[in-house]
Amino acid sequence: MRLEKCWFCSSTVYPGHGIQFVRNDAKIFRFCRSKCHKNFKMKRNPRKVKWTKAYRRLHGKDMTQDTTFEFERKRNRPERYDRNLAENTLKAIKKIDKVRSDRAASHIEKRLKVRKGKERREAQKELEQSIHLVKAPQVLRQDQSLTLPKIKVEDSGGGASAFLPMRSFAVKVIHGGIRLCPVFISLL
Repeated sequence: MRLEKCWFCSSTVYPGHGIQFVRNDAKIFRFCRSKCHKNFKMKRNPRKVKWTKAYRRLHGKDMTQDTTFEFERKRNRPERYDRNLAENTLKAIKKIDKVRSDRAASHIEKRLKVRKGKERREAQKELEQSIHLVKAPQVLRQDQSLTLPKIKVEDSGGGASAFLPMRSFAVKVIHGGIRLCPVFISLL
């Protein structure tokens, strides 16, 4: 059973499924569904359409270089059937799929880690700029503990010093309401 790849979105086309288009110069294009075929006829570039594999790889959302992709290449050399070889190949396919899924999960985790840090910094900055929206100004003047406490940090080499907040709060807007979550900053 030969599994083909969709020319537009790079998904798998199983036998008996999809559409095949043959151009005048005898080049064959296979599509997994009519959505891909219509986009091809509209002369859309798969690298610019966000839901395709080409777009995801180009913009760093999917893994592009990995040794497990080497096993997926098409081989047109016929092999004589050998039961042991077929059995070992099936075992290897399972191992390769597991390795690939683990590497993809770590790739996604690495991408999300950058985003979480960025969101935390933005939330902290927003709270520092607009603490008066969370609490009334009169309350802030009366109770100084509601403002961000500052500590003095001095440089050991010279006389440079800076004031840093000991603790800050992240603002989360949930269905129109505002919730404060403490975020601790480690001083290095």
